[in-house]
Amino acid sequence: MGDFDVADRVSVGLHGRSDEMIFEATVRDPSSELYGSTVVLRQLMSFQAKRRGRRALEVLKKLARRQMMYHSYAMQVHGYVTPGNDVEQDDGSFILVHGYHGSYSLRHWLQLSDWLPTLEATLALDEEQVRRVGDDSVGGPAVTRQLRLIRILMRDLLIGVNYLHSHGLAHTELRLENVHVSPIDKHVKVGILGNAVDFHDNDPRNSTLASNDERRKMMIAFDMRCVGFIMAKMVLRELMDSSTFLKFKSFLTKGDDPACLREFLLPILCRNSPSGNIGLQMLDRQWGAGWNLLALLLATKPDKRISCVDALRHPFLCGPKWRINPSVDVIRWGLGSTAVRMAEDYIYGQHQRRRLAYFVELMEVLNPNPRTENWLNILPGHWRLLYCTGRHIGLTLRQPSPRILITDVFLTFAQTSDSIDPVFSLTSDIGFKIMAESDWPHDKSGSEGTLSVTSSARIATGRIYIHEQDGDDSRVASSRSSRRYLRGKWRKVSKMKELPASLPTVNITMDELDVSMSCSSTLNVSSAQKVLQEIRTQTPPEMFDLSKIVCGTYVDARLMILRGVNGSALFFTRSNSRADS
Repeated sequence: MGDFDVADRVSVGLHGRSDEMIFEATVRDPSSELYGSTVVLRQLMSFQAKRRGRRALEVLKKLARRQMMYHSYAMQVHGYVTPGNDVEQDDGSFILVHGYHGSYSLRHWLQLSDWLPTLEATLALDEEQVRRVGDDSVGGPAVTRQLRLIRILMRDLLIGVNYLHSHGLAHTELRLENVHVSPIDKHVKVGILGNAVDFHDNDPRNSTLASNDERRKMMIAFDMRCVGFIMAKMVLRELMDSSTFLKFKSFLTKGDDPACLREFLLPILCRNSPSGNIGLQMLDRQWGAGWNLLALLLATKPDKRISCVDALRHPFLCGPKWRINPSVDVIRWGLGSTAVRMAEDYIYGQHQRRRLAYFVELMEVLNPNPRTENWLNILPGHWRLLYCTGRHIGLTLRQPSPRILITDVFLTFAQTSDSIDPVFSLTSDIGFKIMAESDWPHDKSGSEGTLSVTSSARIATGRIYIHEQDGDDSRVASSRSSRRYLRGKWRKVSKMKELPASLPTVNITMDELDVSMSCSSTLNVSSAQKVLQEIRTQTPPEMFDLSKIVCGTYVDARLMILRGVNGSALFFTRSNSRADS
């Protein structure tokens, strides 16, 4: 200990446990290569803490073959101090000596009010730095600057984690508190690796080829989930709040599909950001690529989680100057995300309506789950209506009495357990408000109510025919339609020279309907009839008369398209319990 000049304080960013004591010190031995440099002395008190320290030394020996990578992406362990120079002693003190990489962990960086310019200055971002993420400029709007910085941090983090995985190790403790940004070499450090675990079980009784492979996959999947949590907190600053993050984690723990995270988080992301949430804007960029990467990192099934190498190739982490070839799944995701964002604009000019109808039809061509069995597994749940390609009738020009504002429209599928055949209980819930007629354009308050329509639905295999006639005019129209759908970027996805004559669907057959309406205010019969008529005028007829829904043409974990008897398409997104509920 005489080789160190111990400081009288410790930086706030040095994270420790209850069985550790942490000191900052300066090496004062002139013969040491570390002379004059700042190090961290981590005094390990308990048996478990000393075991972590010894494990960090073992990992150092294992990774020493590639010292440059180790020094760049791990918090460097310099050595240890013990009374008798015996690292195996359990009763004496054990002090681990490791590198000091600035005052803050990544959590503390993100909690600073001016974290963006401060971290940019620490990383000394210039054109050479940003080329590492496929960019060629610095500065710009706040969203662009944050996205560029997150790409740099995430790529460094993934390279470091992949370095461990390629050496047969899993980190197991990836958290914001354990990640540091070095102002010296501008790299992300992934901790001292005291809890790093080998992929292969050292017990020969349990070590088989199959078990080791399964253990390896589970370890990698666990690390990737932790990387997903880190990315979520970096992009969505609201998750730095413990209560909000608890709701976020509860959503995943309950088994809800992370592909639906946007729908779940949208209320809290827009609550205090009337001009637009920066995190939401970052994840929505590039056709929603950020939400796709987050869903792949946090996938419910471990074998579905993305690897470090594939994550580094993901469009969200690649700058605008890099040419990438996204997978079919990523392009399909982007198509659906763009349709969702267009439907959220609520400004349906003729151009938007044509483009939305085009996107809906293209999604139907690219349906990833055409088999009836897929529909039976995915269909149960709560779906919110986003858009209908049919007629749209609002309040502004008609000014009816009473003034009814439609809030949310939901369609719920629940599989009945008392039937051998695939029968669903189907419920349409239309929320509405009865507004005051005098100042309704400015005051949207009023009596709330719900119109519910229930029925039973049977699902069967079916097909939808795109071109039913074989005449010359039909063939010319088919050729034009094929060129429309299969040009440009979509040609890579479909891999078709022309559109097929028909597409697989599921036919939906309804039983008798049961209609009920409830309202927070008392209505007489005449008023209730007028309210009911106005609700029917404003909502798609298929949501009131469920028997007009004839088939399903697209479904995945988050989106669904149903077709009505008149050919209009109903576009839904899966709705789980809300984060603000």
